[in-house]
Amino acid sequence: MKRLLFAGAFFLILILIWQFLIYANIWSHVLIPSPVEVIQYLIASTKDGTLLSATYVTLRRLLQGYAVGLIVGIPIGLLNARFQLFEDTIGTIALGMQTLPSVCWAPLAILWFGQTEKAMFFIVVMGSVWSIALATDTGVRNVPTIYIRAARTLGSKGLHTWLKVILPASLPFIITGMKQGWAFAWRSLMAAEIYITVLTGFGLGNLLHYGRELHAMDGVVGVMIVIIIIGLSVDKFIFSSLENFVHMRWGTQKSIRQL
Repeated sequence: MKRLLFAGAFFLILILIWQFLIYANIWSHVLIPSPVEVIQYLIASTKDGTLLSATYVTLRRLLQGYAVGLIVGIPIGLLNARFQLFEDTIGTIALGMQTLPSVCWAPLAILWFGQTEKAMFFIVVMGSVWSIALATDTGVRNVPTIYIRAARTLGSKGLHTWLKVILPASLPFIITGMKQGWAFAWRSLMAAEIYITVLTGFGLGNLLHYGRELHAMDGVVGVMIVIIIIGLSVDKFIFSSLENFVHMRWGTQKSIRQL
């Protein structure tokens, strides 16, 4: 309860400071909306269904691309860790692609697929798959050798060792890669929706784009807040829960606050 009270008080103070700066007329109201204007936009756009529809479209695109990123990225990471040939070829490509900003894929996707859902899907996959592959590769390489030796002493070998020893031991790294892949997928999709207008549905990125074009900064800030809330919710209720489960399962849960 104390943590919730302190956190609530902290964010309330930030909102009050924001409102005070608006009253002080330091910036133009056209450029920086007040908290009241942002709340009014969120309420109005929720009532007319605009915000809910855009959120649904964005999450649908995100989940589709992210799922493919997982399906492709994890096997690539496992192959890179197992075979030197894959590490020298696919691993080098993955490392190079990871350094490439997601927005760079937008012009190429538009030329290949046009203003379509396929272009957005491609951008999301390319934005997430490489970080997942690299994290999986790192996780497998950091599995303590003693685990593998102990398993082999007990008769484990081949695929059994991979499924029962290496893969479970590398799960903390894989989950971290999944979290990074989710973050990169978000950024990739926002870039795609800002660049690409698909008539089959307008997402949150499209609302950001049109808010900028119409100088509706209350809408821009409101959509940004929605994106942040969704990101925090996914991290808190999905990825943090997975991390806690893995650490509790293997008895590795610890905190610097306990030292």
